[in-house]
Amino acid sequence: MLNDVQAATGKARIAVNGRFDFSAHRDFKRLYDAPLRSGAVNELEIDMAKVEYLDSSGLGMLLMLKEIARSANKTVALTNCRGATRLVLDIANFGQLIPIR
Repeated sequence: MLNDVQAATGKARIAVNGRFDFSAHRDFKRLYDAPLRSGAVNELEIDMAKVEYLDSSGLGMLLMLKEIARSANKTVALTNCRGATRLVLDIANFGQLIPIR
């Protein structure tokens, strides 16, 4: 996972890779903490291009991030959702909760 803050656009891009399940919890939280505190960031963009596996724990982490971001007056969007990852998001109707681009 990596974090790329682009202050000029006000976006922080967090690239998630591999298995996005409970084992990714600590790394994911570590990556979104700083952008959530940054006054230069108004949107957290979660890049899912390299996610190989997504389960309910991953969905829960995304929902938790959305709620935390909302309390910090920031938004969350998912990008590059493909294959099985996109299927899981579609089955869970995640597009109704978090914008998928």
